[in-house]
Amino acid sequence: MGLHIVVGAGPVGTALARELLNRDEQVRVVTRSGSGIDGVEKAKGDASDPVRLTELTAGATAIYNCVNPPYHRWAQEWPAVSAALISAAEANGAVLASTANLYGYGPVTAPMTEQTPLAARGTKGKVRNQMWRDALAAHEAGRIRAFEVRGSDYLGGNSLLSMIVTPAWRKGRRALLPADLDTVHTFTDVRDVARLLITGVSDERAWGKAWHVPSPEAVTIRDVTAVAAQQLGVANKVGALPYSAVWLAGLFNPTIKELRETQHQFRKPFVLDSTAARETFGLKPESVEDSVRYDLENNPA
Repeated sequence: MGLHIVVGAGPVGTALARELLNRDEQVRVVTRSGSGIDGVEKAKGDASDPVRLTELTAGATAIYNCVNPPYHRWAQEWPAVSAALISAAEANGAVLASTANLYGYGPVTAPMTEQTPLAARGTKGKVRNQMWRDALAAHEAGRIRAFEVRGSDYLGGNSLLSMIVTPAWRKGRRALLPADLDTVHTFTDVRDVARLLITGVSDERAWGKAWHVPSPEAVTIRDVTAVAAQQLGVANKVGALPYSAVWLAGLFNPTIKELRETQHQFRKPFVLDSTAARETFGLKPESVEDSVRYDLENNPA
């Protein structure tokens, strides 16, 4: 049993901590507030502080990057966090396992594989790409052992369901989504993110590479909301917000403003190919139905 350091306690960090506990691992969760689920050791620390983070990760087998700065603060906050994580992993000889997304690819016209060019033109995608380049450079220089896993939009928290759909339904309203409801889209269960992170830490084949999280076949957003409506026993009342409405709302809300950069993900087919991780590690994803159920259970109100 090794010491596993989970930095961040959002949906992925929480799912990861639960999975590690289920495997009888020693788990320490690091957040600014010292939060975390029952059963883990909770520690307060700023992930951008290399000295504090190195102290908190001493003796670790693995450090998991599950941090998520405010959406509109990525360019300001991620570089320091990324550098501190690399520094801590190097100082303590821990594997650095990072949670990432698909922003780095930018607009695409075909299913994304790990070989799809990192061609993002937006700020958030460029930030994520630089983080990976920095970690990979440190890995190739022999300073650390690192890999990252890339998932699509989540089910299990911080999802379209938990942030937009179910809150509207619980108020008796129609949910308005900044998306084309009938174009196909891959969704990734946060528990599948956790499993791939844990698998990669102990499997040298994962190191020095990026991996797509095993995810089910792409479905439409309307399909996902229909599953949620059926499980909640309510009508599937959803509508689509045009891009112009998203752009206008961004003038007044910095978080919504950041959605402009990723609208391509929700207006055209956005499909993740996770064949490599499935075949290499023998992992299978949760079904959409089970992922929606997990999302609803973990975001009850």
